Amino acid sequence: MNRLDRLTSILIQLQSKKIVKASEIADRFEISLRTVYRDVKSLMEAGVPIGSEAGTGYFIVDGFHLPPVMFTENEASAMMMAGKLVERMTDQSIQTAFEGALYKIKSVLNEAQKDHLESLQDHIEVLKPQMNIPAQSGNFLTDLQKAVVAKQVILLDYFSNNQNELTQRQVEPIGLFYYSAAWHLIAWCRLRDGFRDFRCDRIKILKQTGEVFTPRSISTMREYFNSLQQANVEMKSATILFDRKEAHYVQNSRHYFGFVSEEDADGQVRMNFLTADLNLMGRWLLSYGRGVEIESPEELKRTIQSFVEELQEHYLKLV
Repeated sequence: MNRLDRLTSILIQLQSKKIVKASEIADRFEISLRTVYRDVKSLMEAGVPIGSEAGTGYFIVDGFHLPPVMFTENEASAMMMAGKLVERMTDQSIQTAFEGALYKIKSVLNEAQKDHLESLQDHIEVLKPQMNIPAQSGNFLTDLQKAVVAKQVILLDYFSNNQNELTQRQVEPIGLFYYSAAWHLIAWCRLRDGFRDFRCDRIKILKQTGEVFTPRSISTMREYFNSLQQANVEMKSATILFDRKEAHYVQNSRHYFGFVSEEDADGQVRMNFLTADLNLMGRWLLSYGRGVEIESPEELKRTIQSFVEELQEHYLKLV
């Protein structure tokens, strides 16, 4: 990227949020902090009203705006591909909002870029996994995003598959996560007095309470998963050792079973999972045969053993 393009990109980045740290600019463009300072100075000398706060970052003075932003062909293609993912992996509220945004993007493209997108549109598709997992339902993802950002207590009518009951919960939303082929709301549940994982497609009714809560401290993602696993009876942790050859083949499928993290383990790969269905996970692991060793939990080991015994009994009858 030449310097002129970089200066334009930095200006766009400065307008993307209230405060932008110099380190963020340096990381994005893979340049030194000294170069960042020099580029920002050049923009200021060109008349761009850039303010700064010591130890915080840079900001654009209120009232300054760039002319309409133009997209490159690659950027437009990336947005179109993102639209395919939104269509398959979110609910109607997000799909409608993204569709409106995509129309606005297309409106500023030149004719060649529009033709490029039209040609590409029919040659990219995202298929849902062929698994017994219900499609995302409801229209709450947009409201949930707002509640997370505003730190607002919300009231949910929630159906628990594990307990087979519909309950009403006042919750403090912490964040949204996508794993095991579904969106999950992580929140502090006032009814259960602990962190809970709510499958968004099991939320039947959502109401705003107008109450703002003070965020609870979660220092690390591992601490979060530990607290979630302790507080939520639906979620169970599992640690699996994969032979390196088998680990290569599970890179995509592992995310459908609550993959959390991985680490090297003397020629093997140790993977940590958080799952609500050990039975389903057991059937998946069985397909990797000797390439898999279950470290924990014991319940999952017993599940695999029962599957093997059933298979042995079945095929012995056929002899």
